[in-house]
Amino acid sequence: MIHFDTDYMAGAHPQIMERLLATNLEMTAGYGSDDYTRHAKTLIMEACGLTQGEVHFLVGGTQTNATVIDGLLARHQGVLAAESGHINVHESGAIEASGHKVLTLPSHEGKVCAEEVERYIAQFYADDTYLHMVAPGMLYISQPTEYGTLYTLEELKSLHEVCRRADIPLYIDGARLGYALGSPAADFTLGELAQCCEVFYIGGTKVGALFGEAVVATRNGLLPHFFPLVKQHGALLAKGRLLGLQFETLFTDGLYTRIGAHAVRLAMKLKRGFVEKGYELYIDSPTNQQFFRLENHKMDELMQHAGFEMWGPRGETHTVVRLVTSWATREEDVDTLIALL
Repeated sequence: MIHFDTDYMAGAHPQIMERLLATNLEMTAGYGSDDYTRHAKTLIMEACGLTQGEVHFLVGGTQTNATVIDGLLARHQGVLAAESGHINVHESGAIEASGHKVLTLPSHEGKVCAEEVERYIAQFYADDTYLHMVAPGMLYISQPTEYGTLYTLEELKSLHEVCRRADIPLYIDGARLGYALGSPAADFTLGELAQCCEVFYIGGTKVGALFGEAVVATRNGLLPHFFPLVKQHGALLAKGRLLGLQFETLFTDGLYTRIGAHAVRLAMKLKRGFVEKGYELYIDSPTNQQFFRLENHKMDELMQHAGFEMWGPRGETHTVVRLVTSWATREEDVDTLIALL
């Protein structure tokens, strides 16, 4: 079998494994108070072009979203997100479990638009009974989205401006941010993205790390008392240096962006192979997630040789499927899949 199921099936990038093995018997302080973690934070701040702010390492994406959203919202507030947003669809109610409602907006190929965000907020406060309702306290977006699409720099700026006028923070889920930065379609840098939000996270789990995400607050004071909140949400790693080491490696010599670009290059090759053989694109993604509408008999045939996911329920005659490349995808895997078509 060849696998295109998701981008965290393999363990970790070999350079990370080498660093973990080389330092395995070292004795360091816990909970991220070690030198490796401090250096990783410095590297990330430099890569983001930030002179103030904070970096926090958490163990996984769901814990990160739940913890950050809980940290940014007051008890009576909810989080605005696309209907297709990860926190609304695929996190088992983790946000609601922490006491905050997800307030959904229309999804445009996974994205929200600034005009609809602004309209939602305006209509909320135009209602005389708004004090009895869940207030929109922040905006959540993913870069790239759950459909592999990208917000342009102009779209990010527009969303951020709406949030500034409404005095609410913009939070960017960067679980696959490395694949956004590695896409030729990206018209933004990491530093520019950091200027377009209050908080975002740099995903490691899906982009070469064994586990771990790096939360970046772009100004001081945005996440007060965050350490105990991380612990309350079960997102604090006692052996914190394991997170620091991984991100120190990813942010040395541009490794994070390079391995993201590798996955995107192979995803574009895979897409060309499907399109040239007459298969229908469900959505035109410029990143490592690719979506196609397949005849059921062809889907069943391919599943005998390749792993991938149905994107939603099986259709009567055709089904939308998702194929995902990663830092660990091999050129020969893509060639084999194209040959199977």
